[in-house]
Amino acid sequence: MASKRVLLLGGHGKVSLLLTPHLVARSWHVTSVIRDPTQTDDILSTVKGDSSNIDVLVSSLEDVKSKGDAQQVIDKVKPDYVVWSAGAGGKGAPSRTQAVDRDACINFIHAAADTASISKFLLVSYPGSRRTKAPWWTEEEWVGTQEVNNGVLKPYYPAKLASDECLTAVASRRKDLHAIVLRPGYLTDDEAIGKVSLGKTKARGRVARGDVAAVAAELLDSDARGWLDLLQGEEDIADAVRRVIKEKVDCVEGEDVESMVQQYA
Repeated sequence: MASKRVLLLGGHGKVSLLLTPHLVARSWHVTSVIRDPTQTDDILSTVKGDSSNIDVLVSSLEDVKSKGDAQQVIDKVKPDYVVWSAGAGGKGAPSRTQAVDRDACINFIHAAADTASISKFLLVSYPGSRRTKAPWWTEEEWVGTQEVNNGVLKPYYPAKLASDECLTAVASRRKDLHAIVLRPGYLTDDEAIGKVSLGKTKARGRVARGDVAAVAAELLDSDARGWLDLLQGEEDIADAVRRVIKEKVDCVEGEDVESMVQQYA
């Protein structure tokens, strides 16, 4: 694949730091957006040797109050692909989660969708971000998911759900936009093993951040689209990505996409 420019939002997150070298290894140019300039060295040091394919843009996502604010960043970077791996991280008041995980993300989604040169948008979410029981889950799994969403993940759950649904909706309007919602389970700092369960997984499970980063890069370097849940598993990453594309796996199954379109597109 020809060299691409990638806008990486949330560049200092653990997954983003692991994703950056995967993207640069493909000879892609990465602009990593961070809010604290002291994080710059951490970004550049993700690549051994020449870091000329990495730019750092200091810009707080909390300040993205409108589509126009997001468009300014996009116009400055001129990316082919956008990756959202940002979030408030549960820090601060619920309003901060809404401002970053929902509002800023949605503003970037709309701005990207209206930028013809952007062909892919990958959003990192989680398996429980859905309104209804996944058809392949057990009732027990769904009850457990609801308990988590309405407990420790409140107000994170509605914020992430809104962003997932918005990306799905705008991609239904702009058919040439590859919208990928990568939905890993409980993230660990365990060593990446290169073996995953991708697609219609169990409701809960673990996965190493390094494997999430590797899967994200592989998805961007493919024709993938749709919602894809991710846990640690037994399938090689490249094989898993090829399989979900061939089988047209989309974990949005069971959700009301038409309602998403009516609300966001």
